[in-house]
Amino acid sequence: MSDQAADEATETFVAHRNLLFTVAYEMLGSAADAEDVLQETWLRWAEVDLDQVRDQRAYLVRITTRQALNRLRSMSRRKESYVGPWLPEPLLTAPDVAQDVELAESVSMAVMLVLETLSPTERAVFVLREVFDVGYEEIAEAVDKTPAAVRQIAHRARKHVDARRPREVVSQSETRAALDSFWAAANGGDIQSLLDVLAPDVVLMSDGGGIKQAAVRPIVGADKVSRFFIGGFRKNRIPVAVGHTLVNGNPALVVHVDGELDGVMAARVEDGRIVGLYYVRNPEKLSRVESETPLTLR
Repeated sequence: MSDQAADEATETFVAHRNLLFTVAYEMLGSAADAEDVLQETWLRWAEVDLDQVRDQRAYLVRITTRQALNRLRSMSRRKESYVGPWLPEPLLTAPDVAQDVELAESVSMAVMLVLETLSPTERAVFVLREVFDVGYEEIAEAVDKTPAAVRQIAHRARKHVDARRPREVVSQSETRAALDSFWAAANGGDIQSLLDVLAPDVVLMSDGGGIKQAAVRPIVGADKVSRFFIGGFRKNRIPVAVGHTLVNGNPALVVHVDGELDGVMAARVEDGRIVGLYYVRNPEKLSRVESETPLTLR
């Protein structure tokens, strides 16, 4: 490859890097794996004869999708032996992402968990079509299916996700208020205030990855979730501090225990009450939280 071609390849890749990263992350739920996919994409892109590429963006998306699909299938085998619930790796996001309602919703913890219930191909098709509005013909090339098959897969995936995704888009201020009320009540041992902010059928999922202590299965119900947190605060008399941030396009709490990063807590809110709590404690999923460059708009 000539120097001029190499410069063009680099410039094009950098221009579309945010898009490619977001595609890979939404398919994998892991920022670390998404970065690996981007590295693999670059290595293949650097070998391409650009004179033969009609649509460079589409070509890059195709490479990224194929690499992410390969990784997603291997990750599925890893998740089978994962200790406790698996949650997506928290992704610090810039304010402009949260202002893009569609993008913020698509990377939210709640929606990312719904995407986990799709097959690898369904997930790829859904992300490319519903989030990035990629044409059926382009998707077909990326997943090695016919356009007609992709249309059927997209319809099936959309129906599956729509039946399970949050019913409404909740404002940042409402989510933050619910999280603040929850944390104040839990930290203060006020069980009635906790019951007021938690929906009766709230679900708590905590991800320690077998490295840090966490519930090995989801905890369901306001009473059980309340007692879980209040019991934890009473048992561990260690200084706890929280900070606000934007994770996966939505307000979240960054929790420090005795001065050390302990985890990231996100929430799903409906009608002013918390229906889902997602607490990531696995250190392997937190390494980027304090140093990660926030995701910017595609």
